[in-house]
Amino acid sequence: MSGADELYPPAQYGWGWILLAIGIIALVILAGWLVVFLTRPKRSITIAGAAPIMPPTSDVLSMLRTEYSTSIDRIEAAYRDGAIDAREANLELSRSIRSFVNEYSGLEAPVLALDDLVRLGVQPELIDAIHRHYYPSIFRRGTAIDPHAGAEAARAVLEKWH
Repeated sequence: MSGADELYPPAQYGWGWILLAIGIIALVILAGWLVVFLTRPKRSITIAGAAPIMPPTSDVLSMLRTEYSTSIDRIEAAYRDGAIDAREANLELSRSIRSFVNEYSGLEAPVLALDDLVRLGVQPELIDAIHRHYYPSIFRRGTAIDPHAGAEAARAVLEKWH
């Protein structure tokens, strides 16, 4: 053992290092706040008593009906002009009407099989159109079903969808 019984205090950091550490911590906090502030969704400014900008549900439905009715007419005209065959026309009609259902109701009809749609209990017009017109035309060998009947079934879905 040494002859000196004195205790020496631990080495202390200088003030410069402490200020540097506080500065780094402040920069990290500021960067985190900026990330949160710049990535949060923007709030819309609303005036007290003002009506919301979203159109009423009936307007949305009528706009979608008009849009998809035009799509059905376009597919039917392409078939009539010979640009697409009956199988492709029924495939496009199926895609179009399923997209309408998806866009209006949020039901992922474009990726659901017929059995899934039946299990979910969707409107009978959609199930009937897919079962009688689109599935046999798309998946069955031989001649496809007349796309004009499939277009009428698609229009029935548009008109009866709630």
